[in-house]
Amino acid sequence: MWYNNIVSGNLTHHLPAAHMKARGFIVKPQKNENSTAVSAQLILPHQANPAGNVHGGEIIKLMDSTAGIAAQRHCRTNVVTARVDELCFKKPVRIGDYVTCTAKVVFAGVSSMEVFVTVESENLYTGQTQIALTAFFTMVSLDENDRPAPVPPVECGDDEYSKLLYAAGKNRYEKSKRRRKSAGSEED
Repeated sequence: MWYNNIVSGNLTHHLPAAHMKARGFIVKPQKNENSTAVSAQLILPHQANPAGNVHGGEIIKLMDSTAGIAAQRHCRTNVVTARVDELCFKKPVRIGDYVTCTAKVVFAGVSSMEVFVTVESENLYTGQTQIALTAFFTMVSLDENDRPAPVPPVECGDDEYSKLLYAAGKNRYEKSKRRRKSAGSEED
């Protein structure tokens, strides 16, 4: 393969600097707080079923868009969604709720990024908030020819939550890599 993926003990991984510099990519690891995006919207009747609950696809679309923004902020290239893992509908979202979607790049492979996305809903009458959905999105960086492009590594934060998300993202990345290898695919 044209790349090396070496995982070091300090919670970052490194790609060959010469390869990344030749393509104009940032070699320096990106802090995951710099690779974050937030989107919000009010849920309206046309987004819901007759019972007043938002259609799942409406929220998933918001999550996908927000994950894409976080990934683009991380790698500064075009990105596409490759996979969605562990999509969990935890609480219903209703007409009139204000939803806030937060996405954060928690791990980066060679050309892919694991993005953790949460959706919080707020009842504007009571002020009550709840986590309504969570998911991990795998986003792939593309070059100008729509081929996978290298991404900067993630510099994990020092807090326990960031470390937990980093480990979960790394685990998902490695599982996916093993699945692809056993299926005969060699892409990141």
